[in-house]
Amino acid sequence: MSRIPPIRRALAGAAAAALVLAAAACGGGDSGATAQATPDALNPSADLTKQTLTVSNWDAYMPEDLPTTFEKAVGSKVTVTKHATNEEIMAKLTAGGDSGIDVAFVSGPFAQALAEQGLVEPIHADLIPNLANLYPEATNLAYDPGNKFSVPYTWGTTGLCYRSDLTGYEPDSWNDLLSPKPELAKKITMLQTDRWLMLPAQKSLGYSANTTDPAELAKVKEKLTAAKQSLLAFDDTTFYSRLVSGEAALVEAWDGWCNYGITDNDKIKFTVPKEGSDLWVDTMVVLKTSKNKEAAHAFINYILDPKIHSWAVQNILYKVPNKAAMESIDPALIKQYPNLATTPADLLKGETLVDLGEGATDYSRIVTEVAAS
Repeated sequence: MSRIPPIRRALAGAAAAALVLAAAACGGGDSGATAQATPDALNPSADLTKQTLTVSNWDAYMPEDLPTTFEKAVGSKVTVTKHATNEEIMAKLTAGGDSGIDVAFVSGPFAQALAEQGLVEPIHADLIPNLANLYPEATNLAYDPGNKFSVPYTWGTTGLCYRSDLTGYEPDSWNDLLSPKPELAKKITMLQTDRWLMLPAQKSLGYSANTTDPAELAKVKEKLTAAKQSLLAFDDTTFYSRLVSGEAALVEAWDGWCNYGITDNDKIKFTVPKEGSDLWVDTMVVLKTSKNKEAAHAFINYILDPKIHSWAVQNILYKVPNKAAMESIDPALIKQYPNLATTPADLLKGETLVDLGEGATDYSRIVTEVAAS
């Protein structure tokens, strides 16, 4: 069946710069070191039927009937609002005052930035017994070691999505994108979003995906500018469709999104380049301003139920950091989409993306300059 991916990854110029300014004011960019808020005293025996939740998430990123099933199971009413990008929800959460949102889904670096500003409630593990379902590796993420202020929802990596019937070989390096064979010129796309446009050049050069070193960034820009001459397009949303149609032969892709192409053409394959890649994580956080923190924790606990969490694997073809949920997946689905079988240990070989603080402005500048070159 055809699946429509949630549009969820934008880290674009002006909006990212606004986030950087807010995060930098509170020390953003120091991985794992946060001035997080002091935990509130929560009541494990709170009457959850007296609490209501507003949850902000990307469209189509959790079961449509989840508010109904959660209310039946727990007693709290849930209203779901939708945000299109990380920046959109961050603008609401950092505007000052009470956003009215209790639980927000944001990517890892954004959860880190929120914690650095004291805007999220530290996680009360005693109220989330289903944390035990997470893989041990999911508690060792660089933006939040120990899941102190966030809980991972989905995770994955970035790599090469390709059709070997069109490439004529099995690509295995970021250089297959950056310095392609002549016959692949104008049949290649790369992601345009800041962190992921930078990634192939960073890894090709042996640099960190979180580097802020000016000399390294200059080399990255030089490599990307040269690579642009062979590109069909920068493309964050239709790259897999271009593979299906044959307009493209090789694209940079998030693993889950490559699966959308595989749905329509089983000749499409995904691989992580030999130089290594990233580890991206989408998370759930409880806002400090929430007046329903017990219900918010109950909501996260409900998500971590294997029957609920496995929905993301079955419907949006993303891996989840929930061992029990992954073990419940039909082997036939994993056979059809081999990257779903990527182990947590292999995922953690990728470099976890963290908040760059003021350094993110350099990324946005370079991406803008490369696009205009």
